[in-house]
Amino acid sequence: MLQVVQYQKNGEMSIADVPAPTCKPGGILVKTFASLISAGTEKTSVIGGQSSLLERARKQPDQVKQVLDTVKKEGLISTLGRIQSKLESYKTLGYSAAGIVIESRCEEFSPGDRVACAGAQYAHHAEFISVPKNLAVHIPDNVSFDEAAYTTLGAIALQGVRQAHCNLGETVAVIGLGLLGQLTIQLLKASGCKVIGMDINPTMLHIASELGCDLVLPSSKEHISSIMSFTRNIGTDAVIITASTQSEEPIQLALEISRKKSPIVIVGAVPMNIPRSPFYEKELELRISCSYGPGRYDPLYEEHGIDYPVGYVRWTENRNMSSFIDLISSGQVTIKPLTTHHFVINKALDAYALITGEKKEPYLGIILHYLESETTPIHSISTKHYKPSSKQHIGIGFIGAGSFAQAQLLPPLASLKVHFAGVSTSSPANALSVANQYGFGISSTSSKDIIELPDTDIVFCATRHDSHAHYVLSSLKQGKPVFVEKPLCVHPDELAEISSVMAETHGRVMVGYNRRFSAPFVDIQKFFEKRSAPMSIMYRVNAGSIPLSSWIQDPLQGGRIIGEGCHFIDCMVFLTGSLPISVHAVQLPGANRAIGHHDCSHIIITFADGSIGTLLYLANGDSSIDKEYCEVFCEGKTAIMNNFTSVVFGSGKKSKTQSYNGKKGHKQEVDATILAVKNGTSMPISFQEIYAITQATFAAEESMNTGLTIQLHNHI
Repeated sequence: MLQVVQYQKNGEMSIADVPAPTCKPGGILVKTFASLISAGTEKTSVIGGQSSLLERARKQPDQVKQVLDTVKKEGLISTLGRIQSKLESYKTLGYSAAGIVIESRCEEFSPGDRVACAGAQYAHHAEFISVPKNLAVHIPDNVSFDEAAYTTLGAIALQGVRQAHCNLGETVAVIGLGLLGQLTIQLLKASGCKVIGMDINPTMLHIASELGCDLVLPSSKEHISSIMSFTRNIGTDAVIITASTQSEEPIQLALEISRKKSPIVIVGAVPMNIPRSPFYEKELELRISCSYGPGRYDPLYEEHGIDYPVGYVRWTENRNMSSFIDLISSGQVTIKPLTTHHFVINKALDAYALITGEKKEPYLGIILHYLESETTPIHSISTKHYKPSSKQHIGIGFIGAGSFAQAQLLPPLASLKVHFAGVSTSSPANALSVANQYGFGISSTSSKDIIELPDTDIVFCATRHDSHAHYVLSSLKQGKPVFVEKPLCVHPDELAEISSVMAETHGRVMVGYNRRFSAPFVDIQKFFEKRSAPMSIMYRVNAGSIPLSSWIQDPLQGGRIIGEGCHFIDCMVFLTGSLPISVHAVQLPGANRAIGHHDCSHIIITFADGSIGTLLYLANGDSSIDKEYCEVFCEGKTAIMNNFTSVVFGSGKKSKTQSYNGKKGHKQEVDATILAVKNGTSMPISFQEIYAITQATFAAEESMNTGLTIQLHNHI
């Protein structure tokens, strides 16, 4: 299918041929008929992507800070790899579209339904889009696809009006009369308000007047007297700023024209350097309108389809979308005067030439059009994009290729003599960018395509944790070895099923426990290899807090002990050469709801050889402290590892410090895995160890829930 994308490295725009997305549970697959280019938002994004890396860094200090934090946690080389992968990828554009449902996995929609769709992660400028149910609404028969394509922008404008709490007969000023401003004017008029429209562009003033604006004025303090006269020297009852500018003039103007104790609502993008005195003297309220409304940026609402009860949240983003569509249907909001240009999808670059100023021509609403036919059989949609096969070596099938995979797994694979058979990701643009960067023969949005591909000799899986068991089982049943990023699975039932299928198929599974392959841990293991007494191991992880809104904190993902704590238990198994036999864990008590459940845990593990390991997994520390620290004591000898950059070896009353490069063994684990597949030998980590480590993480969770010591039975 065709999709508008921007190459992150140089900002080049293109109409790419990418694999179509798949319909996800709780969502719909839509064939797009029209999508709206949001000129303000997309202009900023596109021009920003075309600027130099130095200029991007200057304009995005928050992202620079994130990079520096990542360097502290993961090291310079790893961070540079992540940045390079990001630059080599494609950015998707668009967030407001309309079309017809061709596949549904929810009760709210059926194939053939006409729908309007929202979301920067979903409603792209593409021939097909996959959308969660809460980001789609039905389109009435008397509303065209072109009109419905405005629904997302309309919901944004409507949420701004709701934030202003306007009453019948009140006077509201709208500063900035682009698309959002023009829609806001109509919504306010439909609410019975008197509206003052202000903009620096005379053309926008004319359109606003035609749409019913009671007073239109250039956006300048010179016209404050006219506003005061219009409001009988009261001032405005509310101001809604829909402008997008680096100037402080809109907020300064709003302060001057607002009456005492009235709200100023910011919908657009304006500076927030706000003087105290005017707010203090007038007791004004500053309100920020959050996009389409309640539910925005909440993964439970948007991704999982969990609605807010209407009795408690009357206007969610979905209900705002429906309300706006109803206003179009009833004729209270008109769209046609706002649309100045139409382009077919394969001419979309001409549209972006308008908004970036490359082509000098007035514009407002720009609609992209797609296929004409209203019926497209599902079987005719290709989820794959092919390149000729040139297989000579081990064929790699890759499922999920996010930032971690691109930084830590794909580069070491590329350094080996392997054949990149196929890659699948949920994002069509990401699948294409990874395929182009590494030379995969097939890019797809379907994991089934990759697992069943004849060229695939081993499946690599780096998806979200709750999907790991499914891909492992699917690969084993196809007779394919599989490398899965940690964890192996997130539930004991999944572990039991994988164990059963392993026995039936005599399959091979490798889990990405990379740390045991790192030079520091290999050297520590050699340092103690002739021991006969049990070890004492303490592994402290300054894991840092992760927002509760992150997918990692989703209960379906198993939690951070199952998801990451397994790494450190594996290191203990590697050093002791023994399996865990009991686990006792406690969590740090506290009322800090910003820290996830079990994110601050003390876990004590006993091993079959008598060794004892203590894992301190902590999310309440300071990020300036190194993330990982491990102490090992045994038979008068000590080894202390600090964040993979050094190990202090102590023996015979003498100590020496060995320096390392900070790498955590990703390349070595990949090399060992590919060698095992080539030679037809067992995976570098035995399934018995993998099983026991996974079981230990489940036991840690159970122990924290029950307060009991959990005995393990490592019988596969």
